[in-house]
Amino acid sequence: MTSLARIEALPNDAAAGLSPSVAARHRCRAGHAAQTAGLAPGYVQGNLAILPEKLAASFHRFCQLNPKPCPIIGMSDVGNPRIPALGVDLDIRTDLPRYRMWRDGEVVDEPTDIMAQWRDDLVAFVIGCSFSFEEALLADDIPIRHIERNVRVPMYRTNIACQAAGPFAGPMVVSMRPLKPADAIRAVQITSRFPAVHGAPVHLGLPHSIGIADITKPDYGDPVPINPDEIPVFWACGVTPQAVINAAKLPFAITHAPGMMLVTDLKNKHLAVL
Repeated sequence: MTSLARIEALPNDAAAGLSPSVAARHRCRAGHAAQTAGLAPGYVQGNLAILPEKLAASFHRFCQLNPKPCPIIGMSDVGNPRIPALGVDLDIRTDLPRYRMWRDGEVVDEPTDIMAQWRDDLVAFVIGCSFSFEEALLADDIPIRHIERNVRVPMYRTNIACQAAGPFAGPMVVSMRPLKPADAIRAVQITSRFPAVHGAPVHLGLPHSIGIADITKPDYGDPVPINPDEIPVFWACGVTPQAVINAAKLPFAITHAPGMMLVTDLKNKHLAVL
């Protein structure tokens, strides 16, 4: 199992009056590449998909048709790397720990910034992330294994087909957290309040029934143990666009590296519907 560093704010960040979210982005700009689970408590994190303008409308439609895995929380203007609604100083080209460059549906590089790859025809989509509802789970004393072990959440491609839009079609990706049955029931209740960040689970138990052949071998992230008194609980995941980019063999796209998200200035508590 791979242990990963987290981006840590430095003592002078607070002295400079930086919020935890801004401090995290500044550390990314400085080249510190690390997972973001548990980082900047209280602040919304997002998955990233960047596409040429000619594909943006189809991808937007894809997200509308598949709101569980792809809830859009922010979108840039064409060629503009900034999304003021998510952070006044935010720069989508530098403010994630690590990116993925895609060519013909395959990952060809994982840089720590995309200044050299940015183009005037690109549109950035920021998609809700399950890290936001994890805060609510922890507040209710529901344990989260990947945070306990300081690894990335395990994610799996499934046999659940997304609704297609233009070239975008493919399998839903899910993230998994092992929970005791009573905690699983409570987790359903809690996460149902957060539709902007995937909402309630899409499946509980029986991974084979959603096309997961080996729960110990995630397609993205890191494996975590499931105890005998626990069941795997699966949420729709914002890595789904990466599976779709792969399936569509898109000539060019940029995404985040799984587990390494964009920290925004939005507050998790403002996403709750109840």
